[in-house]
Amino acid sequence: MTESKPGRQHPLAGQRILFIHQNFPGQFPHLAQALVRLGCDVKALAIEQRGAPQGVDVRRYEVSAQTVLPREDIASDFEVKTRRALACAAAMRQLAAEGFKPSLIIAHPGWGESLFCKDVWPDARLVAYGEFYYQADGADHAFDPEFSQVSVEGRMRLRMRNTALLHAYQAADAILCPTQWQRSCLPPEFQAKATVIFDGVDTRVARPEPDAFIRLGRSGLRLSRQDSVLTFVNRNLEPYRGFHIFMRALPEILERNPDTHCVMVGEDSVSYGAAPRSHRSWREAMLSEVGKRLPAERIHFVGRVPYADYLRLLQVSTCHAYLTYPFVLSWSCIEALAAGCRVVASATQPVREAITDGVNGRLFDFFDVPGLARSVTEVLRDPAAHDPLAQAATREARARYDLETVCKPQQVEWLTSLLSMSAH
Repeated sequence: MTESKPGRQHPLAGQRILFIHQNFPGQFPHLAQALVRLGCDVKALAIEQRGAPQGVDVRRYEVSAQTVLPREDIASDFEVKTRRALACAAAMRQLAAEGFKPSLIIAHPGWGESLFCKDVWPDARLVAYGEFYYQADGADHAFDPEFSQVSVEGRMRLRMRNTALLHAYQAADAILCPTQWQRSCLPPEFQAKATVIFDGVDTRVARPEPDAFIRLGRSGLRLSRQDSVLTFVNRNLEPYRGFHIFMRALPEILERNPDTHCVMVGEDSVSYGAAPRSHRSWREAMLSEVGKRLPAERIHFVGRVPYADYLRLLQVSTCHAYLTYPFVLSWSCIEALAAGCRVVASATQPVREAITDGVNGRLFDFFDVPGLARSVTEVLRDPAAHDPLAQAATREARARYDLETVCKPQQVEWLTSLLSMSAH
């Protein structure tokens, strides 16, 4: 973290800073806490609050049901986001009436909330978080032909879905992107004002631990680094994160490796993409497809687990599989690298930015089910041969993505320079 010299205040001390995120803190818990510690007056506007950092004044606002339940016409997405923006603007105007005038606003524009920031506070510097700009070609849309088809109507809907983002990026003084690939998805005219700084992973916590072990809830099974453990982690088990591909490779993996236990973390909802048509969840859908070929006693769906248990699971993992469409890179991918996992991952664009095949992990074509099974089996059968990859993964995660020594200092320095520019 950037420190002031003894006896001198940090340049950000005393600045009024507003975060806007529908479920604050979202991507900003560490940055918000850092700004509080530097002496900033930090407030946040949110619909939902999920463990706000100490010292941040969070104001929640409500939205009507109309902002959550869009109609089916092509304009409905922008209508919903406009209604959210109006609700957020009302909360901003209330803050303004109380005398709060931010010098800096950091907003996630994905749900529309930042549309009217510059109308309420024209002089504030506005940072838009550039998480993902939708594209008809080259990203997640129609990437997987099994679940999506290219159509004129689909491309039209995608264009309309970007409308609020275009307004946000045009109004923003600067854009913050977590990865170079996410920056490359922005329209070319906005890339010049986009800066790439990853959110950050605490590698003091996400680190290798030779003595780690974990007990699985219902079974009470104890797993350690002496066991053969295959792990797969996502917020929800769904195609966007390659769950269907992983499940299709799993029967062959477990047949070739009779001592291996597979532990899968993730809930049965949908974060991205669509729900299955004929089943209640993607887990149920894939079990109906391949379940008869799986040894039930060695398959462990553990749902959502506490963060400490999740980290222990990574620390005992013999091989960790990570798959994703060309989409937002999961924090879990970086945490697995930091924890010293031997990672086998899909060679999609966001992953290739973090993992180099044969250097700090192994990559395979997303749709190559036999290739996934083969790579995972090679790791499971000879973990020691892949230890150099795991060691390189930890080193690179610390050097490129560490929260305290890399990402947070870069974020604070960047915001300081941004505010300094506005003062001249």
